[in-house]
Amino acid sequence: MKNNKLIIGSHVSMKAPKYLLNALEEALSYNANTFMFYTGAPQNTIRKPTKELFIKDFTEQLVAKNIDINNVIVHAPYIINLANSINDRTYQLAVDFLQQEIIRCQDIGIKTLVLHPGSAVGALPEVALEQIVKGLNAACLPEQTVKIALETMSGKGSEVGTTFEQLQYIINHVKKPELIGVCWDTCHLSDAGYDLDNNLEQIIKQFDQLIGLHKLLVIHINDSKNPINSHKDRHANLGMGYLGFQTLINIIYHPLLLNKVKILETPWINGQPPYLYEIEMIRTKKFDQQILTSLGNKK
Repeated sequence: MKNNKLIIGSHVSMKAPKYLLNALEEALSYNANTFMFYTGAPQNTIRKPTKELFIKDFTEQLVAKNIDINNVIVHAPYIINLANSINDRTYQLAVDFLQQEIIRCQDIGIKTLVLHPGSAVGALPEVALEQIVKGLNAACLPEQTVKIALETMSGKGSEVGTTFEQLQYIINHVKKPELIGVCWDTCHLSDAGYDLDNNLEQIIKQFDQLIGLHKLLVIHINDSKNPINSHKDRHANLGMGYLGFQTLINIIYHPLLLNKVKILETPWINGQPPYLYEIEMIRTKKFDQQILTSLGNKK
């Protein structure tokens, strides 16, 4: 039976002293029923051993708070670039670190790891895609339970993974396609040229034909500070960008997407997280710009 419950949360911080428990507490403070986190700082390879992250207490609290661990997402760090065919050392670091993140996810019990496909850094896109396939084959484990969700990218710089066709190529050429899925990012899709406002039905149909909706594991919900096809990747708060609130609501509540995990990655406002208010706006389907613009004045 299909789950028709809205699964909505945001990016949260897994910080000391209680690590996973802190991430859960932050998510609960936003009235979220899921969340996404890094297992360590996204810009370096320093990681706390998973045995220090309070996994047992975390698992018990998820059950107590009625949050399905299968809906909780980990985001791989930005420094992983499997597409790099220019520097062997950087590529090998990416493979080794991705494998480490997969193992950490399995230790915690996480089932979905979001990964930026990478940047070509001077090579042709076709070469970069082959390198990603090679890297995924090298990083994936023999007994892997974690699925890797390749994120749709905006096309900034030499990024690959900006089209469904590129993601399809990767999935079709890895040795274990059952372990690879996709993460939509609404800002990135728009910036890459997908018209979510006027062509949502066609975009969903195209994705289903090329890759399959069953491969869509998570959706990052973000407005965009730039117009369609800008290739900029600058997220905006809900209803305060070029996509607009109603377009995002149409995506969130689309019958074919309703059961997908949705994660907010919108910017903080005046040093304050907006997620409690944005999640409420999503649940009520009512945009309230005044709440967001006045957020920085709240004590």
